[in-house]
Amino acid sequence: MKKLLFGVIALGMLAACNTTEETANLTEDTNARTATASRKSCPSEEIRAELLKNDAKARARFAAIEAGTEKFIQAKKLGRVLADGTVEIPVVVNLLYRTTAENLSDARIAEQIAVLNKDFGATNSDVNKIPAEFASVAAGDTKVRFRLVKTVRKSTTVRSWKTNDAMKKASTKGIDATDPTQYFNIWVVGDMGSILGYATFPESAGQWNDGVVLASKYTGVTGATAPYNLGRTATHEVGHYLNLRHIWGDATCGNDFVADTPTQTSSNGGSPTYPLYNTCGGVQRSVMFMNYMDYVYDSAMYMFSAGQRDRMQAVVAAGGARAGLRNL
Repeated sequence: MKKLLFGVIALGMLAACNTTEETANLTEDTNARTATASRKSCPSEEIRAELLKNDAKARARFAAIEAGTEKFIQAKKLGRVLADGTVEIPVVVNLLYRTTAENLSDARIAEQIAVLNKDFGATNSDVNKIPAEFASVAAGDTKVRFRLVKTVRKSTTVRSWKTNDAMKKASTKGIDATDPTQYFNIWVVGDMGSILGYATFPESAGQWNDGVVLASKYTGVTGATAPYNLGRTATHEVGHYLNLRHIWGDATCGNDFVADTPTQTSSNGGSPTYPLYNTCGGVQRSVMFMNYMDYVYDSAMYMFSAGQRDRMQAVVAAGGARAGLRNL
């Protein structure tokens, strides 16, 4: 059984480690080449570790969020939390484009929102692929939905963006967030090299940089770049935004703070064949590589677990870190 205390200690150790930081804000080199990711890359946890290392207030918020999440989960187990219906999160998409191809159509943005609603509602067409072994712990409907409020478009000369949030400030050729205390902001940018996307976690709720960043080539479905062309980069990053860690806990046999996801040795990529066995703590068992919080191709991921659902519900609940999203 994965324990919250061990997870908090482990993340604290992660936050205390040095990380390599990208120092360049952006690139306008006309000779720069656009890269296509050969393996899924999501630096959200590394960015979070840097924040927790340098910001005592963020560490305090993190600890409070985790304590509140555990309290919510335990209360739900005891029948003390009544179902309060589906939470519909208002979304603002901030689109930064340099070329016509990067200026995604309204239809493609709507397509991405539709993918999120299917994946979080367990109405995705591939949900029937969940192995019988994991069917009993599948999330089903997470009771979280997404409603596009508006799209803000801005032409830019920037060819390549880094993970230092330059796209989130008008002063660095980006777009300022629309009130992040009440709206979920998504920034779609032309290129981030091998990075598909990244997200802030709930300890950043309401801050100027709060939200998700997606590379345009991996946003939506029609015209997106394979093998990440089913809109699930967004599903993965929104999972982080709603307090889900990578399923392997970003360490060898790490802890993702979820009791019903099997411990696994590391991330999985490509399109694994079920069952895929890992050994952790001397115990061999099959792993949930088809979980949205792993690194497999879009076509190979199609489920959240019930424990992950509870963590997400905890942060959007009336007393949760992202309760402000419920107000509109």
